[in-house]
Amino acid sequence: MIKVSCILLLFTLLFCAAESHAQNFKLRGTVYDSSGTYPLVGVSALTTAGRGTATDIFGRYEIDVKETDSVWFSYLNKPTIKYAVAKIFDAERFDIALHINIPVLKEVIVKPRNYKLDSLRNREDYAKVFNWEKPRLQATTGSGPGASVGFDLDEIIRMFQFRKNKSMLAFRERLLQEERDKFIDHRFSKVLVMRLTGLIGVERDSFMLRFRPSYEFCIETGEYDFQAWIKKCFEKWMLEKQAAEIKKEKL
Repeated sequence: MIKVSCILLLFTLLFCAAESHAQNFKLRGTVYDSSGTYPLVGVSALTTAGRGTATDIFGRYEIDVKETDSVWFSYLNKPTIKYAVAKIFDAERFDIALHINIPVLKEVIVKPRNYKLDSLRNREDYAKVFNWEKPRLQATTGSGPGASVGFDLDEIIRMFQFRKNKSMLAFRERLLQEERDKFIDHRFSKVLVMRLTGLIGVERDSFMLRFRPSYEFCIETGEYDFQAWIKKCFEKWMLEKQAAEIKKEKL
């Protein structure tokens, strides 16, 4: 009996030693659709040890595993096969593609557009309006001996054209605002938002209306920071959406 007890104790110690030797480490990667192009958001990553996580807005995941674990992925209640962690070659980049197609609307371009050329052409077409200035009373000096100081008669006449001046001022301001709006549309485009967030259709339009940037922000922000800002806005959008869903479930 003593020998049997010693053998059981020895096996127990060996098992505990093996368990303690199998330390936790991080398994990381990205989950794509079947084309391997578009990352999937909200895919569950699960292990046989009971751990779980979900992919972020860029399709990335990170989960604690052991060499004795197996990991699998689940999207829309459709689980994948289980992958033995010990057989994964690169734990820092275990990317997979699920048999799911993301509906992406192809953009149909009827005529190539160039924002800068359109803006210059608009300036040329409405040069009289863009260059219009409010009339000012300025003194003029004649030439030659005995020249006297006078005032520009045309400017005096313009000063009393109140309705015309008001109309020109409003028209110029409207053209300037349209130019600002077109520049915002040029930088904060549907194509860029779809590429960075994966949103399409009505959901994308709602997102763009919610986070439409100001003209000053578009002018002052570089391309890298501008795209990083869109990604942060999308993270906020997803959090707000999740909070709304939770609140709706509680009601």
